[in-house]
This record gives sequence, structure tokens and C-alpha cells, in this order.
Amino acid sequence: MATVETTLMTADQFYEWANRPENRGRNCELERGRVVEMSRPGRRHGLVCGNVVRILGNYTAARKKGYVCSNDTGVVVERDPDTVRGPDVMLFDDVETVEQIDPKYGTTPPLLAVEVLSPNDTHGMVMVKLLEQFAFGTRLVWVLDPEARIAVVHYPSGKDRVVREHEELDGNDVLPDFRCKVAEFFALPGR
Repeated sequence: MATVETTLMTADQFYEWANRPENRGRNCELERGRVVEMSRPGRRHGLVCGNVVRILGNYTAARKKGYVCSNDTGVVVERDPDTVRGPDVMLFDDVETVEQIDPKYGTTPPLLAVEVLSPNDTHGMVMVKLLEQFAFGTRLVWVLDPEARIAVVHYPSGKDRVVREHEELDGNDVLPDFRCKVAEFFALPGR
């Protein structure tokens, strides 16, 4: 990660900056008012994210409630100075219509945030993002590790648990009736 700008920005200023033509292809977050450029993850990371989106999308469609965001959708997790993070996948249950979804960065926490580890992720940075999500109000965070083929379920209480590839992941009270084998996140669809 490299800091790009030296002057502090607000989330609104960052949104405008990120959507300038010269910046649209960059992968950045706003960290305490400073733009930080992130590296692009590889194809396996993209496959796992796609599987998560499909599985959670099927869950929300079956329930006819909630929606899934991906592609590092920005959410404002801190103010003064502002921090805008883009978890790999998020599940929300805060609106009834598409028109009610904020076209810019949201300020409502997701029910679930999912981070898929990339080769350049550090334990410390992942923990910082988890703590930010919980301070923001996110109720559940899954960290998926494609190398170890596990899901680590994090709760605001700090009572985390590891769910192995052959085990079933549930949504606890946050995602009622959700169940999925962890292996489904790491496999080609239909296999």
C-alpha cells in the first residue's frame, strides 16, 4: 500500500477524486483522510469473491430480503478524519427499493462484511479493518483464506471461530437460515 495524497480528504472529496477519469482504474481506500492505493488481487481472489456474491445473492433472493454489494463498494466507517473501506463483499438489509440505495459511499453498516485474503494482506491490516467494521456497527465479519481453505468468523464480542473446508458455515442470528459448506467458496461453481 502506498499513500497517494498528503492533504486530508473527506469521504465526499474522496468520492469525487476516485471518480475522476484519471483515477477510475485505481484501487484505493481512504484511511483517516489519506488516499491509500491498494494492489489488485489475482484471479483466485476474484473467483472466491464471485462465489461469495453468488451464494449470498441466492440467499437474499430466496428470502426476498436484503442485497449484496461487491467490487470493493465503499462505506464510510469513520469520520473526522474520514475512512472509506471497501470490503470484498457486503450484505445489507437497510432498504426496500433500489432507489433508496445511496449512489455514493454508504454510511449504514452491513449486516455482514466478507474479506478474502490476498497474498499481500498482513494480519495487522486485516485486524485493523475488522475493528473498524465492528466500531462502524457491522454485526458479523467473515475472513476467507483461499490458501488454507478456511473461513474465520469474527463477532463484535471477540469470540471468533474457524470453520474448515469440510464444515458448514451458518449465519447465526445475523443471517437466519443461512447454511453453506465452506468448500463452496473455494470451488469452481457446480463442482
